[in-house]
Amino acid sequence: MRSKSGFAPYLALIAAVFQLVLSQGAERGQPDRAPLDPLAYGLLLVGPLMILLHRKFPIPTAVATFLATYAFVWGGYPYGGVFFAPIAMLFLLVLHRHRLTAWILAGITDVVFIAYPWITSSPNRGLFHDLAVTSFILLFMIAAELVRIARERRAQQQRAAEEETRRQASEERLTMAQELHDVLAHNISLIHVQASTALHLIDDDPGQARTALATIKTASKEVLGEMRSVLNVLREGAPRSPTAGLDRLDELIERSGMEVTLKRVGSRPLPPSVERAAYRIVQESLTNAARHAPGSAVTVRLEYAARELVIRVTDTGATKPAVLSESGSGNGIPGMRERASALGGTLVAGPSDTGFQVEARLPLPEETS
Repeated sequence: MRSKSGFAPYLALIAAVFQLVLSQGAERGQPDRAPLDPLAYGLLLVGPLMILLHRKFPIPTAVATFLATYAFVWGGYPYGGVFFAPIAMLFLLVLHRHRLTAWILAGITDVVFIAYPWITSSPNRGLFHDLAVTSFILLFMIAAELVRIARERRAQQQRAAEEETRRQASEERLTMAQELHDVLAHNISLIHVQASTALHLIDDDPGQARTALATIKTASKEVLGEMRSVLNVLREGAPRSPTAGLDRLDELIERSGMEVTLKRVGSRPLPPSVERAAYRIVQESLTNAARHAPGSAVTVRLEYAARELVIRVTDTGATKPAVLSESGSGNGIPGMRERASALGGTLVAGPSDTGFQVEARLPLPEETS
């Protein structure tokens, strides 16, 4: 895109050509006017030169352009091309936010061009001439203002679009950060619990310790895969891997290393945002159960209702030594609640009989036939 300053030399050149060529043509068509002489050519070139310098000195160059135009007209030289530079200058003043100066110069020009034929006893004087000059200047200024308004509106729309793009990018970064947090929190917690189990049982029960180590291997491979899937989004042009959804619950349960029962009541298509939130809520609930209630039996229940998805994750309480459930960061339940709230849902977590229960309700749109 060409810069505004880069356009000035072309506009100045066009103004110079137009003013010189049209004035020479007007000279042949207006024998009653004074012929062009060196002074006239000098005055015709003042406007184009001022356009070239306008960006640095907007008001002085505009004043000089109009003074040269007044001198040309009052010198008796032919009408015509001399008006191109002042017209261009008024446009530049309006577009560059010097509107007051533009309107003042337009008003002065109107007075000068109305007074000139009366003072010089020109045959063109009269009410029609005065109204024509005033109407032309007024219509031209209105046109310049409309162009300015359209330009400003277009710039405002562009700024709004850029702001919306930045907002969406920020939301995407926040979503990716939350995804990374959940992936890491779940798998690292699982690795921690299973490593603690392996260390605790390596002498007394090598078989179970071996199972715990196998779970660690699977979890570490899974966390690398999920991190790669999320981080690929940051690479321009990289394919987006499928996000975590409820169709992967069986894999999640299998690698949790716990006794988990999955129950589904009903079925219906879910929006991707609900799929992702439901999966992460179940994932974090299993992480908490593995950390705080090692050895417990866990039930995951999904109820697909007409207006909401109900998720219940219940454990029966710890049955293994507390050494396997060291305290975590404490961000699990608040994080799940934030996910539910972001979708307009609710999440309640608390003791249930001898264990603990997490219940989330995520609103769903009406099914369309």
